[in-house]
Amino acid sequence: MSVDLDATRPAAYADESYPSWVLLLRALTWSLTAVVLLFLINNYLIFWRGWPGVTGLMGDLGWLGADSKGSDLTGAPLFQASAQTLGYVLAVLGCSFYAFRSSKTRLRTDVERLSGVAAFIARAAFWSVLLIGLADAAISFLRVEGFLESVVGKGLSDSLGRPQFRGDYVHYPLIGASLVIAALTRGISFIWLATLVVFAELQIVVARFIFSYEQAFMGDLVRFWYAALFLFASAYTLIEGGHVRVDVLYTRFTPQRKGLVNALGALLLGIPLCWVILIRGMWEKSFIINSPLLSYEVTQSGFGMYSKYLMAGFLAIFAVTMMIQFASYLLEGVADARDEPGRRDLDSEAGH
Repeated sequence: MSVDLDATRPAAYADESYPSWVLLLRALTWSLTAVVLLFLINNYLIFWRGWPGVTGLMGDLGWLGADSKGSDLTGAPLFQASAQTLGYVLAVLGCSFYAFRSSKTRLRTDVERLSGVAAFIARAAFWSVLLIGLADAAISFLRVEGFLESVVGKGLSDSLGRPQFRGDYVHYPLIGASLVIAALTRGISFIWLATLVVFAELQIVVARFIFSYEQAFMGDLVRFWYAALFLFASAYTLIEGGHVRVDVLYTRFTPQRKGLVNALGALLLGIPLCWVILIRGMWEKSFIINSPLLSYEVTQSGFGMYSKYLMAGFLAIFAVTMMIQFASYLLEGVADARDEPGRRDLDSEAGH
């Protein structure tokens, strides 16, 4: 799509409506956000709850080829598959209606809202890995030292030794609590998580060389937090312009041209990459993200932490937050290309 920068800038007044191509981009970005969140919900419904999914309905209708006809969905499965399909349709229609109905809403307002969605997911993920890491490490310590049974009783101690029980009754409730905390807090910095990784590594060094004590869960905690730090902070770093980039021609561009390059990069490279991660990781039960989550995969060390399966989910969180942030980046690039007020000078905020 060719964009005439001179013909489309600036949108200087708050009561000025955007041209159709900008409204289509707004509809696209919000639809992508809604669809990717629905994709996660439907992934849970399909592989954890046995719902047929959109492909189940399409197969029943014979839309996936001649050999796909014959599943004969009826009753509850037909309702479930129809509801899942209708959810996607309504999400796209709703986002498109919002984009065209609010044609005077500034692009930078959408940028802030999309970044807020990604930030909420990242905050919830931060609190989840913090709480789960501390709780699981404490349980593993008590278990390896033989104290767990005296603290919680034999029955519960035996149950906590099973990955699925610990996941269902320890990890997932803490994830729910993290969602609440994330909704009530705003000032989360990933420097905190980096500090926690340092302290987790420090306690290994102190315990090993001073007290000659080391257990598998100690190393598991470092890996658990470090993986979260690397993957969860990526979306935040993207919007702050902190990712390493090779700027041979880019630095010589005008701000408007930089915006156009950023928008095209997000649309043609960033967003498709995130979808590749999600589809290759979650399209089937045996794929790299779904398989560990479904089986509550743990490390081979008998008394390590039982959180390895959650680390596969980190890839999904990474892809989703990056997807939403790339959508935000796309709109910000268009706003910069149109020379709208409020452009951020990322070149002075981050080194390239």
